[in-house]
Amino acid sequence: MDAPVTALNYSATTSTLQEHGHLPPPWSRSDYSCLSRSSSLPSLSEITSVENKTLRRAESSPGMLRSSFEDFRPDENDETYTFQCSCAGLYRCSVTGLLFHMAGEGVVVYRTVPWAQRLLARYRKKPAGPLFDIKCEQQSVRGLHLPHCEIRSAGGCDHLSVAHVKDEGVEFIGPHAITETHVVINITGFSAFGILNDEDSPPVPVRALVLLFYRPPADPDPQAFLNVLLRPRNVVVQDILRIRKKLFPDQSYIEVPPNCKLTPEQEYTLSTQPEDDQVLIQPTKAEFECEDYSKSINLSFQVIWETTLNHISLLLRDANSSNRVWERRVYPSSAQRSCRPSAPDLPLPERLLVMRCHFIERISGPTLKSLLDKLLERTVITDDERESADAIPNNRDKARFVIDTVRKKGEAASSEMIEFLREADPFLYEHLGLI
Repeated sequence: MDAPVTALNYSATTSTLQEHGHLPPPWSRSDYSCLSRSSSLPSLSEITSVENKTLRRAESSPGMLRSSFEDFRPDENDETYTFQCSCAGLYRCSVTGLLFHMAGEGVVVYRTVPWAQRLLARYRKKPAGPLFDIKCEQQSVRGLHLPHCEIRSAGGCDHLSVAHVKDEGVEFIGPHAITETHVVINITGFSAFGILNDEDSPPVPVRALVLLFYRPPADPDPQAFLNVLLRPRNVVVQDILRIRKKLFPDQSYIEVPPNCKLTPEQEYTLSTQPEDDQVLIQPTKAEFECEDYSKSINLSFQVIWETTLNHISLLLRDANSSNRVWERRVYPSSAQRSCRPSAPDLPLPERLLVMRCHFIERISGPTLKSLLDKLLERTVITDDERESADAIPNNRDKARFVIDTVRKKGEAASSEMIEFLREADPFLYEHLGLI
């Protein structure tokens, strides 16, 4: 049985903690996913004073993220996440974007729950992030970092607050700090926490996502459908994928870079390039609703066609200015291949991109090690890149780093990797459709 998908990363505050004497220099061990229990914990203000810079460095350098993979298990039945923390530190969940500032060991159980819109309207507030129901019997969570999607330079953080929703009502909490990516609060009690914005706050651009779901033709209907969802970037994408899989098992998620900037209450249009009379897009315009943080399946656009398309280029534009805000080439046929995802007529880097998720899930540790040896031997990767890969303790994250590093180097590097994979694991090579 495959190991469960892991989603907990130790936040890259290592330089901060080392500066304050809470981690022994140098970082020479691989088991530094938590602090010594005998060490004192730096204050939340000490951490957040440099958290913004540190998190940016971590996002740009995957090797800086230290992981505690064995502690996190998503429960597919009740959509509840469990984090088992053995010692103090700052931990990041890569599924939800939450960061937990732990004072010691404890078990944190959390999930997303619906907002009570009528309750918020009474206080002239609106959601600016998911509502997380969080419990920890040991009461060892001292701080919480809630992900936001606002752009600080645009003034999007000026009106943010946090709601602590309890059985007896709602308490509004002023942020301890607001970084580029998170709203930081101190907590002493539990239940539900979520970011709010003022109801009358002016609409400004936010970081957003374009999510694509493909439904292939089903005989005798020749039509194929591409369903397009526009969502704020701090939604829990895994929740959306889970509920859509339950409701629409014949649809497949197409993994393409989804990031863009959209303005709430602004209308957008979707088009194809080149335009094709046989491709229907409905509706002609859609408004970006930034307050939709439920596990909503509501579509923004639907693309319908009857012809067999190898690929389709999508363009999302501002309806007022016609400025392009998102553009991607999409390969719908790749979503149909659950066992053989690669398409032989694609450029090799794009073949690697198409089979990327299957490669990450299926490759074994020994095969990945052998692949790394070959890539280094033929100078496809550098010594530094090999060291960065070796420093990643989790097999899936290491596989993700390797395939992304190689495919970005172009056709020759991708060709070498595909050939090495054929030699190292012919069965996986065939399973990925690389024959």
